[in-house]
Amino acid sequence: MGVIGVFIAAMMSGLNSRIGGLSIVDVKSAFGVGADEGSWIGSFYSAFELAAMPFATWFAVTFSFRRFHVGVVAIFTIIGLCTPLAPNLTSLLVLRCLQGFFGGMLIPVLMAAALRFFPLPLRLYGLAMYAMTATFAPNIATWLSATYTDTLSNWHLVYWQILPFALFAMWAVSWGIPQDPVKLERFKQMNLLGFVCGVAGLVLLGLGLAQGERFDWFNDPLIRGMFCSGGALIVVFLITEWFHPLPFIKLQLLHRRNLGLGFTIFFALLVVLLSGSILPAEFLGDVHGFRTPYIAVIGLSVGLPQLVLGPAVSFLLYKQWMDARYMFATGLACLATACLIGAHVTSAWMAHEFLIVQALQAVGQPMAVISMLFLATSVVQPMEGPVISGIVNVLRALGTLAGDAMLDRILTVRERMHANVILDSAVNVGAISAHAAGSTFGQLPEIAERISEQAFVLSIADGYLVLGALAVVLIPLVLNLQYIKPPVLNTTSK
Repeated sequence: MGVIGVFIAAMMSGLNSRIGGLSIVDVKSAFGVGADEGSWIGSFYSAFELAAMPFATWFAVTFSFRRFHVGVVAIFTIIGLCTPLAPNLTSLLVLRCLQGFFGGMLIPVLMAAALRFFPLPLRLYGLAMYAMTATFAPNIATWLSATYTDTLSNWHLVYWQILPFALFAMWAVSWGIPQDPVKLERFKQMNLLGFVCGVAGLVLLGLGLAQGERFDWFNDPLIRGMFCSGGALIVVFLITEWFHPLPFIKLQLLHRRNLGLGFTIFFALLVVLLSGSILPAEFLGDVHGFRTPYIAVIGLSVGLPQLVLGPAVSFLLYKQWMDARYMFATGLACLATACLIGAHVTSAWMAHEFLIVQALQAVGQPMAVISMLFLATSVVQPMEGPVISGIVNVLRALGTLAGDAMLDRILTVRERMHANVILDSAVNVGAISAHAAGSTFGQLPEIAERISEQAFVLSIADGYLVLGALAVVLIPLVLNLQYIKPPVLNTTSK
């Protein structure tokens, strides 16, 4: 019950982040801010969420797991209840920064809790719960956002919806998690320099990734400054962590093949997973002008099956004849096939044309993520869980931010390229001249709109192809991971 409470809190944090981004139009309207100013609302949240992740489990051990978790959930909830009442944009940004930081502390402790408190017969199901924060929460967020902003017409619920989750999580953790001794003496050995440099560096890196496309990346001095200063601070953080006797994350563990190579694959996998959420939503929103209520089915078609498929994958991984590497590779093959089908998208596609693509996503995502977690955590002792959980979650948040930035760049560059090609072709065959000479110049805006639409559709297809190719490239790397024998649940059975 205690771990379920931790799971609900992690889901609450993930939903709060995703729903906040999906509902940003309503939030910007409520505060009367433009697109440029409003873009910082989500960027600050994501950056501070990323910055908290390496340090969460260290503080959980120091303050005791139960007290730390209940305290963080309480602070996170209070900030969320105050957020819609912010008097101006500056106050809103400060609240979102604080909530992002405390929200980032809730997700890493879920993996540490599953490794520590779940016995062997349940450990894979605990990892399936963690995997659902990456496969279930982001995909149902679209439906929840539509419910709050369109069905109920109350944007305050975007922030207030965390209250029932928080109350349950605090009760479950207080009742189910044993009280560990508080170890405040650990602060005497705290890597203070690493903490300051790590938080500042990750915030700057997160902001650079989130705002890079809007500021034209390294052509802008602000983005160059964020990446250079953030990168330097992160290098200092990693150096101090390597030599510190009580580190926040234990980098030495990465020499184990399933951790070093596995986490590299995990980072790339998180980018591939965006093909199931961002690309179809971007297509339906831009080409057909759909609002979130009409896009929600895309997310639900992937999210809801996770309630069954996640435990089913864990069940299969317990079978002695199962090799988790082949399960992982099969999941990647499903994701690659989904991307290949999605690459045939046309402007005539509606939501139901994506159902086969999303069905393959729904099957492939838990197969890949849960197998990855099993292969990585099987070479980690339970007492090492806190120092490895931070690395996993930093890569998770960083992979999502980097994937978003990469997709934005791909769509922008390829849309511009396709528009030029279509325009050149139209000029060469005399289509534009014929239209202009046959009537008036009033038809030119219509032609420009059609060219823009087709160029965007082709850029979405390119996005699918890039992510599908990345999934294929990962398959031989997955097969090179160390084989891990499935755990034996009953030693008396043959």
